[in-house]
Formats: sequence, structure tokens, C-alpha cells
Amino acid sequence: MPLKNTWLAKGFLLCLVALTSAALASADEPRNVAVLFLEQTQIAKPVLSRIRITPSSAGLDGANVGISDNNASGRFTGDHYQLNSKIVEDSSAAALAAKDWLEAGNSLIIAKLPAATLLSLSRDKAIAEHAIIFNIAAKDDALRSSQCLPRLLHTIPSRAMLTDALAQFLMSKRWKRWLILRGQQSEDKLFSAALTRSAQRFGAKIIDEREWKFNADLRRSAQNEISLFSQAKDYDVTLIADEIGDIGEYIPYNTWLARPAAGTQGLTPTAWHWSIEQWGAAQLQHRFEDYAKRDMSDIDYAGWLAVRAIGEAVSRAKANDAKHLYTYLLSDQFQLSAFKGRPLSFRRWNGQLRQPIPLVQPNALVGQSPQEGYLHPSSEMDTLGYDRPEVHCLFEVKTP
Repeated sequence: MPLKNTWLAKGFLLCLVALTSAALASADEPRNVAVLFLEQTQIAKPVLSRIRITPSSAGLDGANVGISDNNASGRFTGDHYQLNSKIVEDSSAAALAAKDWLEAGNSLIIAKLPAATLLSLSRDKAIAEHAIIFNIAAKDDALRSSQCLPRLLHTIPSRAMLTDALAQFLMSKRWKRWLILRGQQSEDKLFSAALTRSAQRFGAKIIDEREWKFNADLRRSAQNEISLFSQAKDYDVTLIADEIGDIGEYIPYNTWLARPAAGTQGLTPTAWHWSIEQWGAAQLQHRFEDYAKRDMSDIDYAGWLAVRAIGEAVSRAKANDAKHLYTYLLSDQFQLSAFKGRPLSFRRWNGQLRQPIPLVQPNALVGQSPQEGYLHPSSEMDTLGYDRPEVHCLFEVKTP
């Protein structure tokens, strides 16, 4: 080959190598991922019992541990995660904070907000078209069935998921006859409605449902008052619907019949509990305890899940823009390891993160649903909560 042609060939190869290297460097460019933790203050309702009050930092502490975990793996990919927190007083302030965050060029929001505020944000086009919102606190079934909207994802289980998990366990024990006792709060009615749905779904029979409407001070008279309140035909289990812990703490062991208690008190379905140690969960528990100096709650776990889902999507999709992340989060390729023995993923039909549900008593893990024998064409975890045929809302995802 002539000398001139040799140098031309070498020059061409050097240019090709340079261009290839530049492309690879661009593909692996470090990404700065900013996340907003948006919380709305809510006034705690007074209760009779001296229950363990949920810390004001619940959710935020879990998200911060998730940020630390993301940055630990980000050292290898060059990605850096940052959490910004904002506390607002009402729905209008939440919308304003979200818009300010989006106008600054960001898109990721972790929301510790009531259902009404979540709906308000998701229906605002200026927010919904640019943000991905992770709900870590609102368990309302309507957000997953009739009012689910695009770009609103849920890492906290719905009430239906919780009651379905409990129902499967009760049916596996052949405890098919239920007495429901509930408080007067709107949340208690929603939990009771979820129990009724689960009974119909799995073949249980509700003997009676009663609402506490008395002014008795149960701290002094629970043994007599609850016994009278729970008089009914024979039943297998007492189911409690008292989310704030007003009367429910006094129901176990005080019922007319000697029956187990479950629901919001007694045997409880929950997203997370400090007693879980299987599947490497003790590592997460210790990391959280070192950071927060307390036990991890279900809202903390949901906050951690949201941040870890973001980290997994950023590293796998190799992007941090909302369009690519949202598509990847709802795709079949997304899987999240989360110390529950199975990889977690989002449901395409309502944005709910499918996950096993632990069943706990106050100081120990009793079991985990879905229970053995409850099958599903695609995932056994879809036997918990609203399955595709049960959802009637505007949630729609276009994936490759």
C-alpha cells in the first residue's frame, strides 16, 4: 500500500476510535438526579389509647436511606442523587411547590400527601405532563381503581391489597365467618369496605358489621363495653377497622366470644414491620435504625422503595428524563429487589407496585401473602388488590 494511503487509513481508524470513545463517554455520562420529597401537614386525631405515634419524619427518613443506598451504587456508575424536602399546609401550596420544582428542570416527586391532594396534582396538566409522582402514604383504593391517573405511581399498598392479604391467610385457616367492628372515622369505613370486598372475593361470610358510636372511656371499661359491643352469632374471627387506633387496641381479648382478632389491630397486614429479617431484610433494618434511631414503618419503607425504584430505573435505562424513566418503570424489564423474597414491579393498569404483604402481630412476623394455592395467570402478587379487569380509570401506559 502506498505511504499516503497508509497514513489515510491510520487517520481514519484514529477518527473512528475517537468518535466511538466519545459516544461511549456520552452514554455513560454521570447523571445528577434530584428528587423532591413533598409533604402536606395533617392534624393528628385524638385517640383514647396510648399508641405509638407515627414520627413526623416517617417517609422522609426512609427516602433519605434510599438516597444513601442509591449513592452507594452510584459511585460505580458516576450517578449522584439528591433529596430536597418541602412541607406545605394545603393542596394549593402543594401544587405551587410541584410547579416550582418542575420549572427548575426537575421531574421526580415523592409525595406524602392525602388522596385529595394527589388527585389535584395529577389532574393539573402543568404537573401531570412533566412529573412522575410516587405516592408513599395514601392507601385509598379509588386511586387504584376508578381515579388512577397517568404518572401517579404507588409504592404504598392499597387497602384492598392489605385486606386481600389478610383474607387469604384467614381462608387458609378456614376462618370463614367474620364479625367486623369499626370506628367512626372515614378511613375506618374505607377499610371496612375493603374487608367486605375481600370477603366477597375469597368466599368469606360477614356475620355482622358494627360501628362504635358510644362515649364510654374504654381505658376503664373495655372489658364490659367491648364484650357487649361484640355480641353476635357464632363467628370465627373478629376483624377490626380502626386505622387511627382509637378503640381497636381494646378489642383483642375483650370480645364476647373467644376469637382471634385481626385487621388494623391484632394480626395486621402491612407493607413493612420492624420484625422482618428474612431475605436479607435485617440489613435494611440496621441501616435505617442507624440513620433514624427508630424502627422502620410502612411509610418509611414506601419512601425507600420510591427512591430505590428511581435509582434502578436511572441505572438500567441510562437516563434521568421523565419520559424514558416512566416508560422503563412500567415496562416488563423493570424489577426491584426489596427484601421480600420476590422482585417487585409496577402494574401497568393502575401504577401500583405489586409486592408481597407481611402479616404481623405486634412483635413478630406471622406470615406473608399471597398464600400458597392462590394462583394468577401472570403473577401471584396480582391476587392482592385490584387486578386489570377490576380497574376502570384513565391510567394508560404506552410501552415498547
